[in-house]
Amino acid sequence: MTVLGRPKDVHRPTGLRSHQWCFLLFNILLFHALLFGADLVEEYLLQPTPGVYTDAQVLDVRERARKLDLNPARDNNNISRAYVIANPRACLDPDLFLLALVFSAPANASARDAVRRTWANRTRVRGFPVRALFFVGPARTPPAAVQEALAREAERHGDVVQGRVTTTTADSSSSSSPSGPKERVVLALRWVVAFCPAARFVLLTRDSVFVNLPALGGYLLGLRRHPEDLYLGRVIQRDRPGRDPARPGYLPARLYPDRYLPDYCAGAAYVLSQDVVRKAYVASEAIGAPLPADVFVGLCARKAGVAPAHSARFSGDKHIRYNDCCYRYMFSSAGMDAEGLAAAWADVGQADGACSLIQTYYGLVACKALTYLDKLSFFSAQGRADPVATPFRCQGSPAHVQISHLNVWR
Repeated sequence: MTVLGRPKDVHRPTGLRSHQWCFLLFNILLFHALLFGADLVEEYLLQPTPGVYTDAQVLDVRERARKLDLNPARDNNNISRAYVIANPRACLDPDLFLLALVFSAPANASARDAVRRTWANRTRVRGFPVRALFFVGPARTPPAAVQEALAREAERHGDVVQGRVTTTTADSSSSSSPSGPKERVVLALRWVVAFCPAARFVLLTRDSVFVNLPALGGYLLGLRRHPEDLYLGRVIQRDRPGRDPARPGYLPARLYPDRYLPDYCAGAAYVLSQDVVRKAYVASEAIGAPLPADVFVGLCARKAGVAPAHSARFSGDKHIRYNDCCYRYMFSSAGMDAEGLAAAWADVGQADGACSLIQTYYGLVACKALTYLDKLSFFSAQGRADPVATPFRCQGSPAHVQISHLNVWR
């Protein structure tokens, strides 16, 4: 029975109205577009276009690379004299798909052991053979004990190549000088051309980098075009040369007059097809500027008419805080210690632990979102204070995602 004078109860809607739902959906879409839009644009804009080689110097480099034959020098041991440890029989597999050449310093034995125990112990990817070797030196004369230990290590594992310091570059071969890393790259390219010409692809990386060989190998196997002129990594564009004599990396204008450095792949990890190894080695003969090693390779590639191809799955020189789904998708992560390598490989090295598409997507969303948050001083300070954060793991469904601070690519 209704009481007169008392208004009836009015049931107001408690849900969101249509325009509010549209606004919420728009913000969600905008959030994801901002997270991944840059990567998608980079992937599209930084892809190499088929080149038409009309420059006489480019044509000359490519022709000399095609005709390059180091067999006579190899047979006469002239090439072996350029290496303290030549290890000419380390790459005899005629069907080798991918050679990983890991740059290391003579004293970094523990780092090399950590790499051997983790991603470098993979010998096949989808049935195709892969091989990891360590390229050491050249460096100023190391202590006798270090050199003896390196010789024993090379004999025990059979996976070490060591370059020799030449008299023309002995004064600039330390790791703090650009000429030292540049000389190492030239010796490494020369060794590949002479002793490992059958490798279809060559990965150049460092002993502080985690490499996801299964993912990288699968990507290379899936290439639709013929694997020539491939120079793949995280591309750096419009980087300026250092003109300040008081700062490291000083590059005077008289040696490099261009306003910008050539496009190049970040040196932490990048891939060259075998023909690009030959072309870069031939082109290196005409480059005397003291460039950093990765910039030097980019300039060699440009002189050979090879454009770098960008992939956001390379982290460049940045470190990615560990999470299994992110690491299963990425090709590399820099700045890794032995503990980090072991933790990553314990998951990534398991063939039956693949993340689903939705798990990978949510993992990348978390990585990208926390990258921006990590730029805040609070997150940066906390990341430095807690280098081994609780790992992000994708467990079953997005509802079970646990997030840690991921200092990923920026």
